[in-house]
Amino acid sequence: MFSLLAVFAHVQESSSNERELSRRDFPSEFLFGVASSAYQYEGGYLEDGNGLSNWDEFSHIQGTIADGKNGDVADDSYHLYNVDVELMSELGVDSYRFSISWARIFPDGRGEINLGGVKYYTDLIDSLLLRGIRPFVTLSHYDIPQALEDLYGGWLSLNIVDDFTWYAEACFRIFGGRVKYWSTFNEPNAFIPEGYDTGKYPPGRCSRDIGTCRAGNSSTEPYIAAHNVLLAHASVVQLYRTVYQPHQHGFIGMVVGCPWFEPLRNSSKDIAAVQRVLDFLEGCSVQVSGSNSFWRIPRHNAKIGGHTITPHHTRLEQTLARLL
Repeated sequence: MFSLLAVFAHVQESSSNERELSRRDFPSEFLFGVASSAYQYEGGYLEDGNGLSNWDEFSHIQGTIADGKNGDVADDSYHLYNVDVELMSELGVDSYRFSISWARIFPDGRGEINLGGVKYYTDLIDSLLLRGIRPFVTLSHYDIPQALEDLYGGWLSLNIVDDFTWYAEACFRIFGGRVKYWSTFNEPNAFIPEGYDTGKYPPGRCSRDIGTCRAGNSSTEPYIAAHNVLLAHASVVQLYRTVYQPHQHGFIGMVVGCPWFEPLRNSSKDIAAVQRVLDFLEGCSVQVSGSNSFWRIPRHNAKIGGHTITPHHTRLEQTLARLL
């Protein structure tokens, strides 16, 4: 199976004047592309020195996945990537966005690099470039090494900021000469609430009144995790801009899911409610630029359920946030 996240469109102007959109209707620099993520596509979860990710662990726990399936094999892109790339070439796409599995590069989240993982992504990138397809690489698409969950609680610990930066630096050093488009995270405003509020994604944490999680606090942990994710993003962006971008000439950012809402009525109460939900779902991620907007949402909604949700932030953390 080969899923596509591409732009397909058809326009009907009238019954007597009907035409299909073509590339000529788009600017020359417009990129058509397809996309995937490591856990959903690769498979090969125990091959060539790969470490376990949090999704490997989570999906093997009975009851966490409705039909009991997992990504052990998935679409088997680990073995069939050349077939996938050939299909992309036949489609005529310009770009392919995929994610690197942190646990495939650093099985324990830190320490020695796994050369088997490096070879897989090197071969994939080379195959894309050979066919004129630009690689867009995401460093973390919902997954982290399970070893770091076990060691210090994953995104609930500030320790992960340094480890994520170390991992990103290795990727920039090894792949950056051929990869010009980087994303630090895919949709932190999805994996954080699902992982730490509802418990539907790993690490499966939530309050007892929210779900059947074994541990967690839905009132506080999503904000702690979001705080650390954004600091990791800031740290990696600073690293790339100061060390690698000057000679690799690439770009870096973050992918944020952007659902939209409209007020039910044209009342100040409904308008404020819409702004509040947009702030929480999107603003915490997209408003990291600027000196104080990073903390606007926690400041204006400082207590929920009796819990203070504004994370303590040091001068260093404020400086990192301002760099974006």
